[in-house]
Amino acid sequence: MKLSKSKLALAIVGAAAVGVAGFGVAGIKDSKHDLGSAGSGAQGAGSYGTQEICVFCHTPHGSDTSAPVPLWNKELSNKTTAYKTYDQLGTSSLDGAVASVGSVSLACLSCHDGAQAMDNMLNAPGSGMGTPSDQVADRMTGEPVPMLGTDLRNDHPVGIQYCGGGYDQTTSAGTPTSVGCADGDFNQAFPLSLNGVPVWYVETDSFTTSTGAASGRDKYDMQLYTRNPSSSGDIGANYSGNTSNSAEPFVECASCHDPHQDGTSTFLRIQNAGSSVCLACHNK
Repeated sequence: MKLSKSKLALAIVGAAAVGVAGFGVAGIKDSKHDLGSAGSGAQGAGSYGTQEICVFCHTPHGSDTSAPVPLWNKELSNKTTAYKTYDQLGTSSLDGAVASVGSVSLACLSCHDGAQAMDNMLNAPGSGMGTPSDQVADRMTGEPVPMLGTDLRNDHPVGIQYCGGGYDQTTSAGTPTSVGCADGDFNQAFPLSLNGVPVWYVETDSFTTSTGAASGRDKYDMQLYTRNPSSSGDIGANYSGNTSNSAEPFVECASCHDPHQDGTSTFLRIQNAGSSVCLACHNK
């Protein structure tokens, strides 16, 4: 049977839509991070009473300027000394320098350590410009939110040098093998320069070609976060092992998790079939 041009076009669009659905790509709306009263996430019923979504994490006005994420709408209190981290186990296999909890991980933990209610906001919905002390601290504490607590020793290390070190801000952009990992059990990282800031990522194309990921840095890749011990703006940047005193790539919570998409289990950047998330970084 021969299709007309219009029917052929519709067929192509339909196939593309099915393909996109097969990719498992979804946004924050109706995910577990959709805390609005209209959201279908687990926390929706206990929300602040607003249908807004972004406000629980971001605000256009009055954000915490010390936060390492854009326009953060939650207080980052002096929590960096309160966490127990993986390196405190004394394991002999840990060969990367560990910084105190900071960077994007501190933003994630502002909800997931259980120290404050998930709807504590600097700038509540509407016209109010309150302070965290004005917010009700127990609005959502009874909700089924994954609480890691402040003892992170039984979790994947965060605030740790990628691959035992080896990269710094002198690494040539776009040349993944110009500097080798200190630990050969890790895959190479790709360096980039974004607005003059060195950043790194681990390519996952070998795991994601069937899910529509393109070559080059995208949200499916494992993101590494730049930390600099000489920068006063890097919360918790003090760590040993950086002989050049320059920016380096670190593994953080959002290296493996993308809080803005719910197309995979627990917001993972790629499906973890065959331990793909693990093997993206670990060369085993």
